[in-house]
Amino acid sequence: MATKCLKYTISKKVKSLFLPYFLVVVSIVFYSCKEKTEDKPQTSCQINSLAIAVNDQLWSGEIGDSLRKKFAASVDGLPQEEPLFTIQQFPVKLFDTHKNSNTNLILIKKEEKSSYRLVHNKYMNPQNLVVISGKSISEIVNFIEQNGDSLVNIFRETEINRNQDLIRKQLLSDEKIQRKFKVLLDVPETFQYVMEKPNFIWLKKEILSGNTSILIYKVPFKTLLKDDNIVSNIISMRDNIGSKYISGKNKNTSMITEESYAPYFDITVIDKKRAYETKGTWELKGDYMSGSFINYAIMNREKKEFLVIEGFCYAPSTSKRDLMMELEAIIKSVKFL
Repeated sequence: MATKCLKYTISKKVKSLFLPYFLVVVSIVFYSCKEKTEDKPQTSCQINSLAIAVNDQLWSGEIGDSLRKKFAASVDGLPQEEPLFTIQQFPVKLFDTHKNSNTNLILIKKEEKSSYRLVHNKYMNPQNLVVISGKSISEIVNFIEQNGDSLVNIFRETEINRNQDLIRKQLLSDEKIQRKFKVLLDVPETFQYVMEKPNFIWLKKEILSGNTSILIYKVPFKTLLKDDNIVSNIISMRDNIGSKYISGKNKNTSMITEESYAPYFDITVIDKKRAYETKGTWELKGDYMSGSFINYAIMNREKKEFLVIEGFCYAPSTSKRDLMMELEAIIKSVKFL
């Protein structure tokens, strides 16, 4: 709850007499407000989870189908289908037992009052609470269809921020990255530098089922803007970097963009700069290794070059959604100096 600020005028005599007491009162007021803000439980639930309070009859019908279509759709750029969110559904009567343990929470009720509300940080910090009510099934479905895409973006942004908060607790020194590329990048200390070249850095983290990696390099404008086919130019750029630096144990192997899957492409903004986002799958030419990648080419107009930061994973026996989100969170932490 915000504290109202009051304008006041104090004479010099009264000011000297009451100022110490006034300061004490002000301190107590601000401390109380701080306590109220901080006494909400901090989010600790699973990354990319979504809790939905809706009665079983509605969940098994058209409303449930609409929710699954929006929030359990496949993540772009992964070799196997994985849902955007891991969904837990429970009846409305159990809402109070779940409201303090879920970051992304949807409450759906069929009642006479029709409404749609998005509330932030009501029971937890952070938290997105969506409350949908309607007189009919079609009315509720309409709310879901109209707002589902924007909610996916809001939920994902919250999860990116949660990842970044976890990453900042134990950071790897980024002095080498600062010196070479003039940027700050939050990389967890679980990563290690495995290759450094004049215009290239490779960091890797070993995991139980494989590894994840971050690549950083720069290319001139003409590399990606030489014609209108930016996606093709990004693929050529990736394959060129892979042939130079990323190889397997066998000779004549190199990392390339897998040709059988068309990559996902979008234009976004990172640190107030235009960026090309490409997601897809990679493979090791001449070998059997493959995995997912997410590539951001960030435009630096002052230097007429792109800073390219890519994350990729090799995890053949496990899901890749959460691994790739951590890499995305690392990349989106970049700050140009």
